Amino acid sequence: MVEYRIDRHSGVATYVQIVQQTKQALRLGLLEPGDRLPTAREVVEATAINPNTVLKAYRELEREGLVEARRGLGTFVRRSLGTAPADSPLHGELDVWAAKARAAGLDRDDVAALFTAVLDKHFQKHFQGDPS
Repeated sequence: MVEYRIDRHSGVATYVQIVQQTKQALRLGLLEPGDRLPTAREVVEATAINPNTVLKAYRELEREGLVEARRGLGTFVRRSLGTAPADSPLHGELDVWAAKARAAGLDRDDVAALFTAVLDKHFQKHFQGDPS
């Protein structure tokens, strides 16, 4: 089951953080079709956020066709995203790279900026409207 971590200082709306973290878990294979998301009450107890915020995030995920609410049972994953499982060799390489970056004195924002710059370079076509 996914455990949400809310960063109140990120400037990102809380419900968006829940949506993003759910999508990340789907991409990494940590959540699979049929898995139940934590109930709003469970998320509220773990994060001390408003239950309506959790429900808003779950409605957004449902609107995108990723989850479905089943009355009296909970919210369940309908489909997965991506093909980058957490046990991928690339995950391990990225983990080593992140450890090197931290050891070199880079903070999280530095690493994010560097990684984003590399992503932009390698996936530039996607930003110019080219679907390939």
